[in-house]
Amino acid sequence: MDQVDRQLVDRKNALIKLLDPPFNKAPNNPGYIQGYVPGVRENGGQYTHAAVWAAIAFAILKDKKRAWELLCMINPVYHSDTSGKCAIYKVEPFVMPGDIYASPSLAGRGGWTWYTGSASWMYQLIVKYLLGIRLKVDMLYFDSNLPKEWSSWKLHYRYRETFYHIAFVRFGPSDQTTSVTVDGMEQEERAVRLIDDRVEHLVEVKIG
Repeated sequence: MDQVDRQLVDRKNALIKLLDPPFNKAPNNPGYIQGYVPGVRENGGQYTHAAVWAAIAFAILKDKKRAWELLCMINPVYHSDTSGKCAIYKVEPFVMPGDIYASPSLAGRGGWTWYTGSASWMYQLIVKYLLGIRLKVDMLYFDSNLPKEWSSWKLHYRYRETFYHIAFVRFGPSDQTTSVTVDGMEQEERAVRLIDDRVEHLVEVKIG
């Protein structure tokens, strides 16, 4: 994974390349990706599906510092939070792009936006692998990868027609879930059994 970071993560232009170098001088034809200009889409640019998968891989390895860094790097908001960045990025800052160009003359420019595949994977990265909300049938489990500076946060989770208001409180440096209470009742499994009773429930998850 260190090799991935060194070769494919372009911090200067805030993108994660699918591969490097691009296929433009290879003796063998790798397929359709060689039809793209070098540094564009799969041919040496950021293909956002794979960029998100890289962040997921670091989260699975519990390298949360790099996972959160990559999340911020591919978050379109951070490509557009100054006028200078907007002039480079040139696409909507509120939707996921399918790709970002890496070629020298276009580095940092967004490509195909409103790309639902990369958006859905981004959702998985944030909710499942970083915030650590794991749904298994009708049970919610918690396996967080949180920044060390986070002391508390809240999530409003809808299960069919029932809302669970979940407050996370951190008591130590670890991300381990130490207790879970639902409406004041401690849960032995340290999980929430979801019931669609159309009654709002208060959940507290203690971490640390």
